[in-house]
Amino acid sequence: ASSKLVINTMAGPETTTDAQQNLISDPETNAPNTFNAIVSTFKVIASVLLLLSAISTYNSHASLKVASTVILRNDTSSRRRLSLMEEDNAGSVRVPKYMNHLMENLKERKKLFEDTPPEEVKYWFEYTGPLQKYFYRYSKSRGKADYFEGRDDSGVVSARFEEAGGGDEFMSFYNTPDQNIPKSELPNHYRLLDNCFSMGSAKRPNLAKGSDWYQWFGESANNGKVLDRCRVLITMNMVGAGKGSTMLWETQPPSKHASGPTPWMSEQATAGMHLERNLQEMDAMCATGLMAVRLQVLVCEPIPGVWTDWMDSMLPNCGGHEAPYTLMKQASSGNPYDEGINVEERSSPVQVVVVASAATADTCHNLKSGFMEKRVQDLILAPPYLTEDDAQVAADFDPATKTTHPDLVSSDDHDLYIGMKWSSLISTRAVASFEQASADIAAAAASPRNQNAITPEKNADQVSVTLNSPSSPFLVPSFVRMSYVSEENNKIAKWRMHGDFFHPAAWEICKDSFDMTWITDSLSGNGGVNGICYDRTSPSYSAVQRRLSGEADCGQWWVYMAEEQMSLSPEVYANEASTPIVQGGSNHIWMLTERQRKEVVKQKICEHNAKGDKDQEKKCGQVPQGVVPLGDMESFVVNFTPNTALGKKHNLARRPGYSKEQERAQDRELVRERKQLKGQEDIEKALFDYTVYPAALFRKDATLKAARARDSILTKKEFIEADTFGPYTVKSSYYDVTIKKPREPTLGWCQAIARKGLCTLYGEYFRESSDKRCMEACGMKKNFVEIVAQK
Repeated sequence: ASSKLVINTMAGPETTTDAQQNLISDPETNAPNTFNAIVSTFKVIASVLLLLSAISTYNSHASLKVASTVILRNDTSSRRRLSLMEEDNAGSVRVPKYMNHLMENLKERKKLFEDTPPEEVKYWFEYTGPLQKYFYRYSKSRGKADYFEGRDDSGVVSARFEEAGGGDEFMSFYNTPDQNIPKSELPNHYRLLDNCFSMGSAKRPNLAKGSDWYQWFGESANNGKVLDRCRVLITMNMVGAGKGSTMLWETQPPSKHASGPTPWMSEQATAGMHLERNLQEMDAMCATGLMAVRLQVLVCEPIPGVWTDWMDSMLPNCGGHEAPYTLMKQASSGNPYDEGINVEERSSPVQVVVVASAATADTCHNLKSGFMEKRVQDLILAPPYLTEDDAQVAADFDPATKTTHPDLVSSDDHDLYIGMKWSSLISTRAVASFEQASADIAAAAASPRNQNAITPEKNADQVSVTLNSPSSPFLVPSFVRMSYVSEENNKIAKWRMHGDFFHPAAWEICKDSFDMTWITDSLSGNGGVNGICYDRTSPSYSAVQRRLSGEADCGQWWVYMAEEQMSLSPEVYANEASTPIVQGGSNHIWMLTERQRKEVVKQKICEHNAKGDKDQEKKCGQVPQGVVPLGDMESFVVNFTPNTALGKKHNLARRPGYSKEQERAQDRELVRERKQLKGQEDIEKALFDYTVYPAALFRKDATLKAARARDSILTKKEFIEADTFGPYTVKSSYYDVTIKKPREPTLGWCQAIARKGLCTLYGEYFRESSDKRCMEACGMKKNFVEIVAQK
């Protein structure tokens, strides 16, 4: 009842006083007819006044759109002055408009829990969502595809289940017109832009009439004024793209706006479908009005112009045009330009770059060579020694300066750089989450408490202990690829099914590939890099302090990669030839802000000048290390769109968990000695020869690693029983439960919110309000939940 009252209070004029409510709804009131007539007249007058007020409010909101947008994009201080998380007089937190559907979902979960008999409440109760069809194999003879039916509860953005835009919540959040957003909620809607500007390039684009920027975005701007956007460069590795044994460029592009499902013969043979979906995602980014995407496509040899025109036509919101691609389709035969189609003199958001010569073309096509992976890195980083042969680079060289050819779009100034392969799925959600995680890390780096060396923490026995932490102080958010079921073998598809749920799984990491660390003050609020844990000038500081009452610390848990990601052949050899820029990161999907790019270039220049001198290289600083925020983990899990990776063996000594290979061999020998399993050999192979690491297990293992780390610190030795593993003092409220006892509905609600990336998207509420229900799921509860108070 209280939450409903708060929501109604935010709705505006549709509220009534207690006296009015009594007059309207009290069934015991028996007033004379004259009084009833007066009340009726009063209702009519009030309704007219409310209607006029509503019209006035709508007009004022419509006129506010332009002005508020200009302020929000050019005056960061004004954004920071606005604060959503204010409490009313009763101390209740105000629920923002964009979260109404979540509150309704919680009510439904509670009602379902209450209406279901206790003996029927099972594990499935926590997972809700639409029933979906997963098509895994197309039959040419029958003209239709086989499918499984189920629910994808993983929270991973899938090319099969979601429309372009990063999920329903992200599409709705970033595509809501400003006039429909309450003024107090505008800062959170523009947080992506603020983060991008604060860590992007200081040089801004030319917005004047006649510029490329105006040509791309002038028509859709308000009153003809072109506003600045987050400039995103996507450099795409197209090596290996094809249709069966035929190179992709020797086929025709997919039909645009075709009705019905697209039939596929084999997922690994449909690179055109995966490229099309990525282009749709890029266009959805531009459609938000917050980002300007430019795509740099890297190929080994020149490609037909029809493909370039098709890619351009797929990005209308980024500045692409339907023509001449549509006119080409209408041309009778031969070269359509010979039939009167004029070549357009305009800037395109797509640039195709041939990165190999005749002498290096074979090496470029070789998937094991790492040739294209290195070209992607070189074009994004653009270090000066690429064009200066082997000359010594000046120590005071400005890393913001790019010396690559000016005709390359990558030589321009950008705010965010994305290197990816055509088989990885990019999305608005991945970009927004990366920007927020980078801002969180930057806020922690600027914290006064983090300027000194880390002091060892004392455990419950007052003994100093060394906590797990990344090997490098330079942390960059990184991504992990995950695959759904393979269409090549229906047995594998059934193997990956668990009840009625789909589980995408990783194959490049396992439980031993990562560890957990708590980073103090790693929370950033509105207005760019804004440390809400320690910055007293932030309007969110006081709200965060109230929220932290009774909590151990302000910050969040992070997954850090302790091993390199181990791919399958041939990619594993390509990664060895061209190692990822970030330790533990991926060559097939990675991002850098301009601020991060400059730091990487500085380190690369120093190593180049060292000329192999180990002593000099030690002075160059640490290489960046990959991290993932626990509360937003699924946003950093990227769909490998061909979905053919699961069920394949890694090369010997090149598989995840290589740092604990001896322990794994001992475990395998122990299983072999016991011989207690039916189908011993098959189960042994499944356990030790194949890496199938579901997204849900990734979150569970990460959470329990963090919880056990705190439990070992907070537990006295005398309370630890022999041959037991805990927990003893603190536990995870969600995962440390018995199977027989169903979880309270709110816990499942919070987990669903975290899996969908809403802890970050709705960060102003989940990070700064007094609502603490989802702190553990969002990765912000350092000491989890106390079991018993030890004496």
